[in-house]
Amino acid sequence: MWKIVVGFILFAALSLFVIMKAGDKVDMSGEKHGADAVHAPEAPAAAASAPAAVPAAPASAASAQ
Repeated sequence: MWKIVVGFILFAALSLFVIMKAGDKVDMSGEKHGADAVHAPEAPAAAASAPAAVPAAPASAASAQ
């Protein structure tokens, strides 16, 4: 039982150390909405950047050759 308590204390100390070292890089304030929210720019649509697909030949034309 004492090993669990010691493990928890070590884990908590390590977690606090990492959070304190990160400084302002870690935002612990929770979910943001409205003007405070920062959004990544949208990726361009895949259809606009991909070349048009070449239509496949009908099965009857492929088997006739």
